[in-house]
Amino acid sequence: MLILLILKGSHFLFVCFVALLCLLGLGEFYRMALPDRKIDGVMAALFGAMIPLILAGPGFPHWVSLPPDRLSPVTFFLTAFLLLFGIRILFSIRDIKASAAEAALLVMGILYVPILLVHLVWLHGLPDGVKWIFLLLIIVMSGDTAAFYTGSNLGKRKLYPIVSPNKSVEGAIGGLLGSLAGTLIARATFFPQLAIVDCIVTALVAGAFGQVGDLFESLLKRSFGVKDSGVIVPGHGGILDRLDSILFAAPVIYYYALFVVTERLG
Repeated sequence: MLILLILKGSHFLFVCFVALLCLLGLGEFYRMALPDRKIDGVMAALFGAMIPLILAGPGFPHWVSLPPDRLSPVTFFLTAFLLLFGIRILFSIRDIKASAAEAALLVMGILYVPILLVHLVWLHGLPDGVKWIFLLLIIVMSGDTAAFYTGSNLGKRKLYPIVSPNKSVEGAIGGLLGSLAGTLIARATFFPQLAIVDCIVTALVAGAFGQVGDLFESLLKRSFGVKDSGVIVPGHGGILDRLDSILFAAPVIYYYALFVVTERLG
């Protein structure tokens, strides 16, 4: 179904799909981070789900070039979020010593999920956007698969045991090689516009960022004292457990596609 959406769906449908991912992902984040502020978490998740819709408008993501006398929607949106939830935290104090941390976690959720995930929307809107989306998924999925099997069979040295005890250095290296193999297959099958150097750079850099994204979500879960971010994906945890690598890899692929490949191809 996801493949059909990417291949056949309009850009508007894809934006709505990303907004749904933001809603679900933020819901999981706030349930982990702020279990005692359920209403605030729901409100912030609904707020965050609007970000892909707002930032998918004409002229985005080039809002930074707008002259200062024109309203920047993203500035307005983030300002409204900070003001509204700042007031909300101020007048719903539960434990004053924890209030600053609660406010910070509300903001972090918005920065972590929709601000990173909106890069999927921008990537989809580029020339060959569908191909870039598939390339991103291939880099992440082939890297995850190769890392798992390499680590299971050859892993000896722990990568970062305080965060993820089961991950190994050998698995991380195998994951990068798997991502590289995936990009070369993509070039040979559906994305011939990529040069060999594009395959190497995107695989190694985005693959590495994807692994860091996985570790970062593991850090969050350990800090919050949970095993999985949710149960929405039977047998595989929550939405964030599926998106953790994509959240960090998507910006890398987008900016490389925008500033290197799109510029080169004109």
